[in-house]
Amino acid sequence: MQAVTVRVPAKVNLALTVGPPREDGFHGLATIFHAVNLTDDVTVEPASSWSCTVTGPDAARVPTDDSNLAVKAAKRLARSFPEIGPMRITIDKSIPVAGGMAGGSADAAATLVAVDALFDLGISRKRLLGYAARLGSDVPFALVGGTALGSGRGEELAPVLGGGSYEWVFALQREGLSTPQVYAECDRLRADRAVPVPMVSEEMMTALRGGDVHALAEHLHNDLQDAAIALRPTLRDTLETGLEEGALAAVVSGSGPTCAFLCENRSGALDLMVALNAAKVADDIVRASGPHPGAKVTSHG
Repeated sequence: MQAVTVRVPAKVNLALTVGPPREDGFHGLATIFHAVNLTDDVTVEPASSWSCTVTGPDAARVPTDDSNLAVKAAKRLARSFPEIGPMRITIDKSIPVAGGMAGGSADAAATLVAVDALFDLGISRKRLLGYAARLGSDVPFALVGGTALGSGRGEELAPVLGGGSYEWVFALQREGLSTPQVYAECDRLRADRAVPVPMVSEEMMTALRGGDVHALAEHLHNDLQDAAIALRPTLRDTLETGLEEGALAAVVSGSGPTCAFLCENRSGALDLMVALNAAKVADDIVRASGPHPGAKVTSHG
């Protein structure tokens, strides 16, 4: 047993419909998860004591104690498998921190896969997904990747088969948004009206099955977008600038504050990156494509 490294993708929600609060405090969701090739690498190796190190541009914003989801994932497996001892976890981050792209959840998923491989546990896919669901609503999708329909809290997944690949530009902000605060603001904004059962439109599913980027652009949707904009009004300007500069569609990713721009092709994405950089609407602008596979071992030695 030396070390295992797992690469895991960020996600963007192509559709996110949010139901009313449930008795357990969560909201029922219907969402289309889409993994993109903006990735983190998580390495685990045996050690004499538990530790976690984070590298990358936003490393200082990531906790390294037991509140880190990757640490939680490793210690959850350690409670179930007596052969697991202390380990060193190293997270090399490229996924935005607190950006609505499930970076922490991705790291947890990568850790589950890495620990399973490191200690040769042979955990079944179904059981691994169970561990993932207990860690967080977005963790199971980071295991699966690709494009998937999420329901329940988002942890119940069904693959979405489609023929297309898509080019994205993401406008990143270093100052994150609190997911609980965004959900609370969403509830406040619609407190005076009935909230329907969440569902993804058939038009969205048809667009994905056909791999039609223009049809997909027409149906990108996020119920949390108004709440994110209410908490961070500058997001409206960012979205509008991207559309003015040629994006087919623009949407806040998850609970924000990352803004996602769907582009017609790679050339369009590169042009949009230049325009958004010139407009200075974000702290960083990155390009990515999807769908991308879920958590995969890249080094085992």
